[in-house]
Amino acid sequence: MHFQSILPLALAPLVMARPHCRSSGSGNGKAIYMLSNEHQNAVLALPMNRHGLFSNGTGTLTATGGAGMTAINGDKHAPSNPDALFSQGAVSIAGQHLFAVNPGSNSVSMFAISRHDPTKLTLIGEPVAVPGEFPVTVAASASSQVVCVGTSGAVAGMSCASFSAQHGIEAMDALRPFDLGQTTPPVGPTNTVSHVFLAEDDSTVFATVKGDPAKNKTGFLAAFPIDNAPSACKAKASVSQQGMRSSPEGTAVLFGSTTIPGSNNLFVTDASFGGAVLNNGGNDNAKVAFRVKGKGVVDGQSATCWSVISPATRTAFVTDVGVNRLVEMSLEDASIKSIIDLSKNGDPGLIDLRAAGNFVYALSPGDGSTQPAVTVVDAVTKKQVQHFEVAGVDFGKNAQGMAMLL
Repeated sequence: MHFQSILPLALAPLVMARPHCRSSGSGNGKAIYMLSNEHQNAVLALPMNRHGLFSNGTGTLTATGGAGMTAINGDKHAPSNPDALFSQGAVSIAGQHLFAVNPGSNSVSMFAISRHDPTKLTLIGEPVAVPGEFPVTVAASASSQVVCVGTSGAVAGMSCASFSAQHGIEAMDALRPFDLGQTTPPVGPTNTVSHVFLAEDDSTVFATVKGDPAKNKTGFLAAFPIDNAPSACKAKASVSQQGMRSSPEGTAVLFGSTTIPGSNNLFVTDASFGGAVLNNGGNDNAKVAFRVKGKGVVDGQSATCWSVISPATRTAFVTDVGVNRLVEMSLEDASIKSIIDLSKNGDPGLIDLRAAGNFVYALSPGDGSTQPAVTVVDAVTKKQVQHFEVAGVDFGKNAQGMAMLL
């Protein structure tokens, strides 16, 4: 069962009357998608105008057919709001398809995105059960037609399946277990699954898992090769059950990650200090461990967790749920390039983010006392160009994830 409705959204004033011209060779996105993670889970779709900005009253909310759930903050012994899933990538896009996790019903949903209206989502089949508990992150490949889901609860790990436009997601394969000793819902943010993501060439599925320094528990980066890429002569793609685990020296709480375009390197955040660039010498991702190439310490952080690479600046931007700013970091050595203070817009902090053209888009779910909002920042001028508040919809402090249709 699913629904789709046009919902009123409040638009805060623009900080800049005229946005910077978009970068050459990199156009603006068409829409962003975020998970409500409420009991009746849903995806909020916000379309962009030709300037890459949002307009009032244009969003839609579409049910996933599954349920949301909130993790437990171990320091407060209460539901974790914001940062309800301790993860990046609760929603993901592959081609014209959107994937969303359902933490409260241990399933994953697949939607078709209309080519004529990016806010029109059609659920393909029913949500598919995952063999773990509390799914928090999903990655999908359009070329391999494989989707993988990371789970963070009492049964933790990663499982994968093939998918198609006609039949949706097939049955998930056996869990690649991560021995976390967690509960459902998990108590964190440490000792939980952070992010499942793909190599630039779709040859590898990565997963970051946070350690717990207080308990001398080491986090790691797992890498699993994608085998048998589909073609006229080959069977469907599959993800190996065997992979490589790296615990790069100097890291502890690995979180949001991305492959660095044009290289075999990875940019990762680490909530214990900031961000790092990882490298394995250009070797097979699933056979050779990654090491730290460069490390950047973010002073004054609460927890640096989410990351994205801007095509306009060719730098990484990272966010912190407890500090309302964007920190720009080098893709060479993770040194800090700039800090963009956004405190004047009133958000408590930022989580998931995406980038297109000159703009970076970052979500603040709010904390129950503040409105959820998406802040748009020009990565070149380092200025906020829009602060878009979401109102009149069941979307707020439990929200997580952001995907973008380009």
